Amino acid sequence: MSTVQTGVPGSAPDAASDTGSDWRARLGDFLTAHQGRPPRDREARLQWARAFHADLEEAGLAAPGWPVDAGGMALGLADQIAYHRLMTKARAPKHPCGLSFIVAPTLIKHGTSEQKARFLRPLLRADEFWCQGFSEPGAGSDLTALSTRAVRDGNDYLVTGQKIWTSMADKADWMFALVRTGPPEPGPAGISYLLIPMDAHGITVRPLRDISGGTHFAEVFLDEVRVPAANLVGEEGGGWAIARTSLGHERATAFLSDEFRYRRIVDELFTLSTRTGEADDPVVRQALAGLEAAVRVLASNSRRALEAVLRGDDPGAAASVNRLVKAEFDQRLHEVALRVLGPAAVLGNQEPSAPERGRWTYGYLMSRSSTIGAGTAEIQRNTIAEKVLGLPSHRGDLQSGGGR
Repeated sequence: MSTVQTGVPGSAPDAASDTGSDWRARLGDFLTAHQGRPPRDREARLQWARAFHADLEEAGLAAPGWPVDAGGMALGLADQIAYHRLMTKARAPKHPCGLSFIVAPTLIKHGTSEQKARFLRPLLRADEFWCQGFSEPGAGSDLTALSTRAVRDGNDYLVTGQKIWTSMADKADWMFALVRTGPPEPGPAGISYLLIPMDAHGITVRPLRDISGGTHFAEVFLDEVRVPAANLVGEEGGGWAIARTSLGHERATAFLSDEFRYRRIVDELFTLSTRTGEADDPVVRQALAGLEAAVRVLASNSRRALEAVLRGDDPGAAASVNRLVKAEFDQRLHEVALRVLGPAAVLGNQEPSAPERGRWTYGYLMSRSSTIGAGTAEIQRNTIAEKVLGLPSHRGDLQSGGGR
């Protein structure tokens, strides 16, 4: 399914599509012409997805929520939701680099015209992949403690430091990174937002093996990496405010399509439960009912966060609620799935006889990181407490405002 590209400045909740009223028919024709099962080989499947999204961009159908001048369709909220429902129903391949659509809204809002012209189209087509250089060994959930430094040297910056838990670092062409250009003291002052080519001299990528047996993350070492100053997004020292665009879209809109993906997965789990006979167990039925309620809550939260972004508001607390609900739901979903599978749940995705190619066991292992990545569940609860409930900050100062 295509990764969401919604909530970019320039789109409006009720705006009519600048592509005309025929977008549904055009998308339907496109999806019909691109029907087919994905290849089983991992590399072939990746190239298949890249080709799909290149064709989607050529057809002008790849960015439903982007402004027209950025290559998008400028669909309103209802049309964007319908767009992703159609993509999910057709089982269209996800964009192979979802992180691209975290940096894209940032570039559209804060980038120069040259940066937009250089990066947006290759990003949309999956011609180039991106990774996110935010977390560091000493700056996990508290990103303002980062220490990677960028020192100005003529028309370049020299970047030295380390990033960790960097998804797709081994495949990425570019990294959007937070670096410290100001005083070395922890805090948001002096943080800048820089686009770093991953093939630059001085970059070392070391993959990290996770519980699933894969290497979905990596640590990245930067040793006086020379980066053109033209790759600075926004003003020097203004990166923390700019990063809020990336973080907000990551949590609020970049995964809106999960609403439809999880709807389909829950339905598939219902089918599996019936096939295995576990649906006759009242305890399992109760757990399935809980998942049904939860997936509807997830849909409501996703739309609330999206509406905030489309209004031009910082999704902030709404995004944190959405992130927390989704992370805990993902874990609960796979825990129920393993109960339904019974003893067969011990068979991983490398075992040919594993039910449904081991997808549920693999999903369970990967879901262990759901409440850690992109801000821990504890951090999300702090944000909700302070920004929604108006409770005192966990740092000891009082927050102004607060919701009810």
